Amino acid sequence: MEKGTLEISQALRDTAKRLARGAAYQWGHMGSCNCGHLAQTITQHSKGEIHGAAMWRYGDWREQLRDYCPQSGLPMDEIIDHMLDFGFSRDELAHLETLTHPTIVALLPNNRKHLKHNMRDDLVLYLTTWADHLEEHLLSKINLKETLRQTVNV
Repeated sequence: MEKGTLEISQALRDTAKRLARGAAYQWGHMGSCNCGHLAQTITQHSKGEIHGAAMWRYGDWREQLRDYCPQSGLPMDEIIDHMLDFGFSRDELAHLETLTHPTIVALLPNNRKHLKHNMRDDLVLYLTTWADHLEEHLLSKINLKETLRQTVNV
């Protein structure tokens, strides 16, 4: 989770915003579930295209991620390739599907630690908490004095 980028944070935030605004959400649909929505953001594929790609092989996102093979040529593996190339790990995506990454859960408000994987509002909270965490980590790496010094010397 510490290798995040601003692009990853923005993808998480864009996904959360789309969901908060009422985008179709259905946890049992491969293109409208937790990972499916993030895949829509990253790949620009429709929920139907993602769901169709997933139907070439059995299983939900966790099983698809477990059985992922970059050389398979299967449409779902190409979608997963795109998400991995974007900077997500298979582990992060598997945890996204169940809203269970220990780092993110630890950052949730005390009264919201037990998220339900198939609840839109819980997914939005998880995504925004993840984005907040990545941004805080990126900001902690910035040395403002050094950055200003470099700017002045340019």
